[in-house]
Amino acid sequence: MQFADFTVWKYLASIVDIVLVWYVIYKLINVIRGTKAVQLLKGILVILLVRVVGGWLGLTTLSFMMQQAINWGFLAVIIIFQPELRRALEQLGRGRFFSSSRTQDDDNQEKTVEAIVKATDYMAKRRIGALISIERETGMSDYIETGIQLNSNISSELLINIFIPNTPLHDGAVIIQKSNVSAAACYLPLSESPFISKELGTRHRAALGISEVTDSVTVVVSEETGNISLTKNGELHRDIKLEELKEILAREMVIQNKTKQASSARWNWRGKNNG
Repeated sequence: MQFADFTVWKYLASIVDIVLVWYVIYKLINVIRGTKAVQLLKGILVILLVRVVGGWLGLTTLSFMMQQAINWGFLAVIIIFQPELRRALEQLGRGRFFSSSRTQDDDNQEKTVEAIVKATDYMAKRRIGALISIERETGMSDYIETGIQLNSNISSELLINIFIPNTPLHDGAVIIQKSNVSAAACYLPLSESPFISKELGTRHRAALGISEVTDSVTVVVSEETGNISLTKNGELHRDIKLEELKEILAREMVIQNKTKQASSARWNWRGKNNG
């Protein structure tokens, strides 16, 4: 009887062990999602695949080279993934690593849209240059770290004050993450597209550049003309009206969020029925 109890306990411990390892890996993936580390992780997986295939085909030299890369790869991983490891440890210290991630509330999304539209209207009328990027599915942690972190509740007044000329934070982009102003004075990658009009400046090129590498939505206010532009999915929409800006932001943020929640609810309902 004791032997049977020990066997059952051993099976339970194995299940708990597997679940915890899976959860930690899942959280680590969330930490590096949307950063440059994802591409590096793909490179590591390619090295492992080449090592396995090389050994299977008997490619001695190639297998030896890949094995050496794997043997010394541990140190390389620590160096390459240093920002992500630091971020994971910081979240662990704050107790956020094992916290559940929730979808943004529709009210917060609508509040974000209203704040951006109101601030954009104010700055466009006064020709105050602005660059506001809104994070969506692809993480923007790499770009947040280039600026001054704020982690503040969003408001139109805060956005306007950030972009007032000659203030410490006006030069660069504001990144909005989960309905909060995460950082200001951030550096965004400049687009190298040869089709951008020569009359557009650095703000528009940066807005288009970030839309090429992430799924973010970025709003630009021209300092020279006061015109409003928006970029998403590598496309630049120039000289849009305020009503059109509000419509696009509502469609991209609020409506899509409701669609995802409805899809998730249907999936859970079906799962319960099938179960």
